[in-house]
Parts: sequence; structure tokens; C-alpha cells
Amino acid sequence: MALPLLPVSTLTMNARVTSFALADEEWSRQSQSAARSIAGTCDRRDLDIQIEQAYRQIFFHAFKVDRDPMLESQLRSGQITMRDFVRGLLLSQKFRDDFYRCNSNYRMVEQTIGRVLGRPVYGDQERIAYSILIAQRGLPSLVDALLDSEEYMQTFGNDTVPFQRSRVLPGQPVGTMPFNQQAPRYGAYWRDSIAKRAPAQSLTWQNSTMGQLPDWLANAPAPWARKLWLNTVAAGGFVITGLMLWIALSMLSTGGPG
Repeated sequence: MALPLLPVSTLTMNARVTSFALADEEWSRQSQSAARSIAGTCDRRDLDIQIEQAYRQIFFHAFKVDRDPMLESQLRSGQITMRDFVRGLLLSQKFRDDFYRCNSNYRMVEQTIGRVLGRPVYGDQERIAYSILIAQRGLPSLVDALLDSEEYMQTFGNDTVPFQRSRVLPGQPVGTMPFNQQAPRYGAYWRDSIAKRAPAQSLTWQNSTMGQLPDWLANAPAPWARKLWLNTVAAGGFVITGLMLWIALSMLSTGGPG
């Protein structure tokens, strides 16, 4: 039997306080989406800007290979809303390969809440609650829980691109660090595990803290055997090349005048 989502008590943070700051880079994104909600439509240029913002919010970039033409077409034709577009990006193969499979459940909760709700997690209580949800029902259940939550609907609704809330704080010379700098794509433990499994030219086994070779070199031949094999292949290549040239010259010399 699946456990229900554990209750989470909210914390006092900037995302829960109404901002009295003047228009800035965050306000421009919110005003464009709000104008689209009121008018019911927007021109192609404004929609292109919102799509780019959605890619940057979820993927932190908008490379051509990572774009989803089907989702963009549905959004442009009005078949889906911006909230559905964000849902599609979060459930895409790109997000699974580059984020979901590179992080633990705890870190995945931090990554997804920062992208979808635009705020940090409410401490360990919220981190544990959503990590249990991921363990029981997978990533789609977390995405649905966040996009269908009352907080998301009141803050962004169906047509607003999610953004980091209250990053630029009035009265402070330096605002909150952008989320993509606070939470990189994967943590140090994933980087270290990849370094042990995959080849790396800069890997020095003498300085390895584990004191053992990585898995991909566990059954590798000795250095002298590899050197002997390379020399044998090189010598064989010269012999074959010489033999082919000798055959070609012999065929040309047999065609003398009759």
C-alpha cells in the first residue's frame, strides 16, 4: 500500500513574501505570460521567448538537439498550455538522462522544486516527503504533484513560465545566487563514480584514494603485452604494404612489348 504524501510545514523564506521591487528580469517574464493569459493569445515572437525561457528554466540551456518539436508545435497551436509544456520537458528523455539518473532521490527533489516552484525546499521534511513519493511511484508522480499543487497554480497558473522567485532582493547589493549555480546538474558523488568507471586520460592510479584500479581496467593486459601487440601490428602493416607494392610492380613489368 502506497503511503500518502507526508504533510510539510512551510518555512519563512523570500518566495513566500510579496516583493515590492521594481520591474526587473523576473518581472518581464511574469508580465509577458500574464498578458497572454488575459488576451488569450500572443504573437509568435513572444511565444518564442517564452519557449526559450522554459528550456532555460528546466534544462538551463536551449541546444537544438535537446528541443522537442512536437511539444513546441502543440504549444504554438494551442493544444497544450505552458504548464503542460513544462510537464513534457520534465518527463522527457533528456531530463531523465541528464538529471534524474545522475542524482539521488533527495537531490532530485531539490532539483525539481527549484525548477518548477522557483524556491528552495522547506528543509528535510519536504525533502523526505517527496523522496518517498519518488521511491514509490517514480518521477512522473513528483512532477504531477508539483505542477498540480495549489502553490504552483496560484504562483504561475497555466500560462506562466516558472522562474526563480525573489532572487533580486530590494535593499541588498547582491541578490540570491541563481539556482543553476546553487544546484549543478549532478553532485560530487556521481562525478567520482563516473571517474572510476569510465576511461580518463588524467587518471593516475598511484594517487587513487581507493587504492585499486577502476572496473574498466580490472582485466586489462600488462603494459609490456600491449606494447608487443602494437609493435607486431605495425610490423605486419609494413610487410603487407611491401607485399602489395611488389605484386603491383610485378604485374606492370610482365606487360612488355610483344
